[in-house]
Amino acid sequence: MPKNEWQRRTERAEELIRDRPAAGEVLQFFVAITGLQEELWRELEGPATASADPGTNFFAQPLPSSLVARFGSFLSSVKDRAPAVVVQAAERLGHEDAALQSHVLDSFWQENAGGALPPGPEDFFARAFLQPYAVNVRSRLALQRGGPTPCLCPFCGRKPSSGVLRPLGDGGQRSLVCSLCLYEWEFRRIVCPACGEEDHAKLPVYTAEDPKHVRVECCDRCRCYIKTVDLTKNGLADPVVDEIGAIPLDLWAQDHGYAKLQLNLMQL
Repeated sequence: MPKNEWQRRTERAEELIRDRPAAGEVLQFFVAITGLQEELWRELEGPATASADPGTNFFAQPLPSSLVARFGSFLSSVKDRAPAVVVQAAERLGHEDAALQSHVLDSFWQENAGGALPPGPEDFFARAFLQPYAVNVRSRLALQRGGPTPCLCPFCGRKPSSGVLRPLGDGGQRSLVCSLCLYEWEFRRIVCPACGEEDHAKLPVYTAEDPKHVRVECCDRCRCYIKTVDLTKNGLADPVVDEIGAIPLDLWAQDHGYAKLQLNLMQL
């Protein structure tokens, strides 16, 4: 039976745990979170889940109350598998009343309507919990392409958390991966996804000996960067997992004055 996307990411993360001890703790927690996300995704995929009307923008709609009601249970499950600092944050949020928990989720979901949450525990819990729902919604909607290639996700309007180069002819086709619904869309090679800069002289790319297949794509105009996973160099890599596992590249970029376009699921 073919593996689903959550299982594939779990397997890749377990491989990297063996190969990159420096990122082992983060990746182990990622595996735990991915397992919880898969459980929720399976529940949402069940026969009781209604199909989305293609004419409805579900990413602009309020969250279902039946979904929000599961958040407390999700926080409890996270506490059983998380590092101490995350356990404390989960306990604090778990002790809040249902109205505040709902506000946290709604603020994250309605980011494009002026909600948004700052980086931190609440953003992490909301993103981890709502990502399976976002993937489920996106999988049920039809995208009508048109116009210029967007810097934001064509489905949910979120920033990309990583890039990917997939083999194409003698080179690679660049795509971006959404930080929420994980949609992947094609994007021009020589363009900054943060500010749209097109001057290649202002778009330096940095690589390291390890990992060789993950690159740091920077912009000297807006001083943002994004990490891109090069599948032409390692076809077994996963854009989401390998980006998370390349923590030293984030430290290097930030030491050199660049800010990450979008933190990944693990708040890195």
